[in-house]
Amino acid sequence: MSLNPIDRRARSFLYRELMAAGASFAEINGQACAMRFGSDSLAELARARAMAICDLSPLRRTGYKGWATAEWLAAQGCRIEDAPNRVYGQDDGARIARLSRGEFVVLSDLAQSTTLPDRLDGAWSIASANGCFRVPRTDSSAWVVITGEHAASMFAKVCGVDLRPHTFVNHSIAQTSLARMNAIICRSDIGGTLAFDVVFDLASSVYLWGAFLDAMQEFGGKPVGLEAIRTLAGV
Repeated sequence: MSLNPIDRRARSFLYRELMAAGASFAEINGQACAMRFGSDSLAELARARAMAICDLSPLRRTGYKGWATAEWLAAQGCRIEDAPNRVYGQDDGARIARLSRGEFVVLSDLAQSTTLPDRLDGAWSIASANGCFRVPRTDSSAWVVITGEHAASMFAKVCGVDLRPHTFVNHSIAQTSLARMNAIICRSDIGGTLAFDVVFDLASSVYLWGAFLDAMQEFGGKPVGLEAIRTLAGV
């Protein structure tokens, strides 16, 4: 039986839109997460491979910035390189997006098996991490993933950056404007399917969700649940 997002104190800003679209929910990290839409899981998986959007806001994420952040993350066992605007995978499935020399976004894996975001937040303090400041991305940033072979064509309608696979390679980051709102776009393909994580201001959730749905209409794009995205990833 699907739980009701209203019964949870914390929930995605998109819960009304997800409920209206027919989502079934399960609890993840104390929040109601849209797991599926309807009963045809194969059709939903096919949609994810063609053109789809999934709300990942209930999943763990965090962030840090400051002149000594790279050194602090390395001391916590994180694997990052010097190049900015790149996504660096971790051994446990987490990903670290390096936005600049001193700013990073940490995203959990789809299975929620990693403890990295919580472990980093637990290790950090203003007293012990000189030159590294926490950015509470869970409380300030929404997170969706857009998947499928038509994803780059859809983005061309709302974004000035060329995100076609041959020009925007896997693990690249674009910090840009999406439908006139600032956003971070990370290409992180899922099981061979073209995929873009999009992180943006939480208060813009409903507006950008609607802009995405409008832009993907001509490609037959619709929302999918986390189960379809996990199936793409093989988890």
